[in-house]
Amino acid sequence: MNRQAIILAAGKGTRMKSKLYKVLHPVCGKPMVKHVLDNVRSAGVTEVVTIVGHGAEQVKNVLAGESKFSMQQEQIGTAHAVSMAKEHLGESTGTTVIICGDTPLISEETINNFITHHENSGAKATILSAVTRHPFGYGRIIRDEHNNVVKIVEEKDASLEEKLVSEISSGTFCFDNAALFDKLAQVNNDNAQGEYYLPDVIQLLQADGEKVEAYTTEDFDETLGVNDRVNLAKAERLMRRRINCRHMMNGVTLIDPETTYIGADVVIGADTVIYPGTVLSGKTVIGEDVMISANCEITDSTIGDRAHIKQSVVTESVVGEDTAVGPYAQLRPGSDIGKAAKIGNFVEIKKARLDDEAKVSHLSYIGDAVIGARTNIGCGTITVNYDGKNKFKTTIGKDAFIGCNSNLVAPVTIGDDSFIAAGSTITDDVPESSLALARARQTTKEGYYKK
Repeated sequence: MNRQAIILAAGKGTRMKSKLYKVLHPVCGKPMVKHVLDNVRSAGVTEVVTIVGHGAEQVKNVLAGESKFSMQQEQIGTAHAVSMAKEHLGESTGTTVIICGDTPLISEETINNFITHHENSGAKATILSAVTRHPFGYGRIIRDEHNNVVKIVEEKDASLEEKLVSEISSGTFCFDNAALFDKLAQVNNDNAQGEYYLPDVIQLLQADGEKVEAYTTEDFDETLGVNDRVNLAKAERLMRRRINCRHMMNGVTLIDPETTYIGADVVIGADTVIYPGTVLSGKTVIGEDVMISANCEITDSTIGDRAHIKQSVVTESVVGEDTAVGPYAQLRPGSDIGKAAKIGNFVEIKKARLDDEAKVSHLSYIGDAVIGARTNIGCGTITVNYDGKNKFKTTIGKDAFIGCNSNLVAPVTIGDDSFIAAGSTITDDVPESSLALARARQTTKEGYYKK
């Protein structure tokens, strides 16, 4: 059976009080609407239509290539929003899931179980519901004495008795697609808000004698809709806990999960140990048996097996197997560190390749460079890569030794097995197996202090 989804993402989100469009606010490093799209895709949905309005171009940029789009020029209710998708889905068959773009916590598993229940029940519509002791603000699911769903009533339209009902609608629905678009045309706006409510489709189907079901998720927190910064923080906390639990169940040790921040798309291998205060974000991939000490920040990077990252910042870089980084090092974008290498304290690497077993142990800047295998870079070495207008490259061969406090003025090449004397400023290429000295001869004035 075909599975489609309509993501409602046209509301302005004024309660966020933000220049950033609501559904684009990140939860664990990923825009809310992207969480929703990824989850419905993982649940077997093959075609997605996102309803956009305010901030349409920004949403399209985030979901480009993954969704079709329909514009809702005027935000006058959820039924009106869904009807905008007719241009894409009006002739489709099968099941259509309707889900809000500000509900990032509804999991892939829940969506899949929800759709499966709908398809197996033979219902024309199914509501994703939950039970809570604090239902204020939610639409209530009203059932008859036989436990059949009678209707959904919105908070502003509910009677006092209906407001006491604890089963709420999450705002997520499954419909038979043909029945959905047939009934959407019949929805009116005769209610307190003067809007076209999607739940009215339920009553229209029931009036025709069609079956309507409700599937209750056990986790009320999944239904959280993020409408302000308070809910955004709550969603972040709940999502982070879910992510951290998943990694721990997969064999990762988090010394203090409450202070460990792992993005939604981060991959971590088994037997890796992560200490408190660490932030892993973006498309980061961590290998197995890695040690990440406290207060590291790693973004969009790949860390090889058995590496050790200590109190350092790694961004858009690669760290090879068995390599040690830090403490207090920074790998800036484009850094590519080989196997069994060492990047020590207060070292900055930028757009540079270090081959296997190379060492930059302390207090150095290596930018726009290629460093050969087993080469040792002494303390305080700088690749002088910038002349004020352009960047230039430094190339150092394998098994070279660069003495401390050396300035390598690019463009320059240092050959294999070469030595650079401490304190040298190198401006010319150095052939392999050579010693280069570029410093003034020492002058000593004896007895100067007494004078």
